[in-house]
Amino acid sequence: MTPAVDSVAVPPRGHRVRQTIEQLRARILGGEWPVGGRIPTEPQLVAALGVGRNTVREAVRALVHAGVLECRQGSGTYVVSTDELAPVVARRLTDDRMAEVIEVRRAFEVEAARLAALRRTPADLAALGGALAAREAAWRAGRVDGFVEADAALHTAVVAAAHNTMLAELYASVGAALRSTVAQAMGDTLEPERYVDHGRLVAAIRDGDPARAAIEAGAFLEAPSGA
Repeated sequence: MTPAVDSVAVPPRGHRVRQTIEQLRARILGGEWPVGGRIPTEPQLVAALGVGRNTVREAVRALVHAGVLECRQGSGTYVVSTDELAPVVARRLTDDRMAEVIEVRRAFEVEAARLAALRRTPADLAALGGALAAREAAWRAGRVDGFVEADAALHTAVVAAAHNTMLAELYASVGAALRSTVAQAMGDTLEPERYVDHGRLVAAIRDGDPARAAIEAGAFLEAPSGA
């Protein structure tokens, strides 16, 4: 005999939303939806998670508010962080705290370069080479926004080559704030005197020289103009 709807144990709505949030978090942390990637559409999530549309909508909204997801009009919803640290950091690392941002970048990027020189794989070297070429092409194209993203992609590739998951997650959390420092350093146009060569950094990592890689990573972070 089929039970009446009222007799079926249905968890309270708030509990369902919390469970859905945790399911979404698990997929993000598990790498199914990586940082920078787009999550499935709302109907797809409804089907995959077995909950109602409103429950999915509230769970996604909560993660957007927490800074884990970002809704982009006409494009979809993207993963921007693996945790809630990103918006906290972004609020603190503002443009008027440039010196602190540079210090944070040094703390992450110098050690990442050193580890990358020790741990890089052939796949890492291919990624670094591609990212460096894309950065050079972006500079030649002359668009500040394109160059900032290409520069960030190269630094992210260096961090990835370090093969330290915690370092990569922390770096992703401060990524937006760090990109803003590069954009501020570049100004409205890409001027030749602001160009910083990163070829020596990639070469040091490719050569497996951790001391030289660390030196190269720190060299362009001595002054606020470094990118």
